[in-house]
Amino acid sequence: MTTLPRGAAAMSHRAVRRRRAVAAVGAVSAGLLVLSACDKPTPMATVTVGSSSVSSEATCGGEGEDLKAADLNKCLKDKGVEEISVDPEGEGESVRFGVDPEVADNGWTILMNGRPLLTEPVHKTYMTIPGSVFFNAQYGAQGDSTLVSVKEGGSNEATGLWSFRLKKDEDS
Repeated sequence: MTTLPRGAAAMSHRAVRRRRAVAAVGAVSAGLLVLSACDKPTPMATVTVGSSSVSSEATCGGEGEDLKAADLNKCLKDKGVEEISVDPEGEGESVRFGVDPEVADNGWTILMNGRPLLTEPVHKTYMTIPGSVFFNAQYGAQGDSTLVSVKEGGSNEATGLWSFRLKKDEDS
């Protein structure tokens, strides 16, 4: 049998619970402080060919502010972009583009080697284009690779750019 005065055991248990609660609140507050210091990631764009896909955050912009033409042109010359292989001769080989819903809400289009492939912005989260288009001289393609960019914004403005390099599959 215990020799503590009546109620003393309950009081020490309350103190322990109170310290645990204060420690938990402190840990949550510290976690929220660390998270608030982080930048919000830019939306993603994804290119899928067959069962392969590559994704990227914005090469430029992506935070909703208009990009200047000079910045856009500089971004289109960026060499460090994700690559994916395409078989332009493959029967039914398609290139699928996907964007986050907020990009779709703002409208987006596809640029091929810096030139618009589409005339009007798309407001869906995905689009499919035949792989042969990206290596067809009629559409401005040259050589064994094509720089393809997803441009967020209307016809005359851009708020974000995601670039990918489509490489002609060596087996084709």
